[in-house]
Amino acid sequence: MRTSNVIEILMVDDDEALTQSVSAYFESEGGFEFTARSDGKSGAEAAIAHDYDVIILDVTMPHMNGFETLKMIRKHKDTPVIMLTARGDDFDRILGLEIGADDYVPKPCHLRELVARVRAIVRRVGSKLQLPNQEERGLSVGDLSLVASSQTVTKNGEVVLLTGAEFLVLEKLLEKAGEVVSKDDIARYALGRRVMPYDRSVDAHIGHLRKKLGPMSNGQQRIKTIRSRGYLYVTH
Repeated sequence: MRTSNVIEILMVDDDEALTQSVSAYFESEGGFEFTARSDGKSGAEAAIAHDYDVIILDVTMPHMNGFETLKMIRKHKDTPVIMLTARGDDFDRILGLEIGADDYVPKPCHLRELVARVRAIVRRVGSKLQLPNQEERGLSVGDLSLVASSQTVTKNGEVVLLTGAEFLVLEKLLEKAGEVVSKDDIARYALGRRVMPYDRSVDAHIGHLRKKLGPMSNGQQRIKTIRSRGYLYVTH
């Protein structure tokens, strides 16, 4: 496992001026190594060829847009992806999350917020900042087992592939299995921020988990929606 404290970022955006601004800001913060690509194809190839900590991906690019790029990346890598979406464009946000984005930031983006989102995702997913020989922290509920140090989830002994955000959402639910966990608590733990008005991020990640994990052996839904309160992972 890599132990460097440098956070490696790949930004894919055809707006050269924005990319240069973001790169300069991250470098001024220290602790980041920044790589940029100006089109979806080369961006996807770079993402697949190297283990970046976070990918910042613009939605609107010519020839191959951000959604197509994300689909290509997700066939090979589960690297955390933050999508840059048009401010107020809920369709782009929801579609990106459905395809497999971990989070989104509306454009024009506040650079301090973008840095905070990147750090939050890396801190939660672990990546390079995780110390070697860390004691394994495991959770088991019914047919599911989760190991935090290796970010592994198994169902009846078979590995279930999850994105970084999906893993953290599930970890929070399993920690509190049998109890209701609010959307805000899930978002703070998995995304490093509070739920914003009309924010569907947590709902989208829950939807992905339901599809990937399937129902319980008795046919019951394993993650229940508790209206106006949050979500509950069923224990029996």
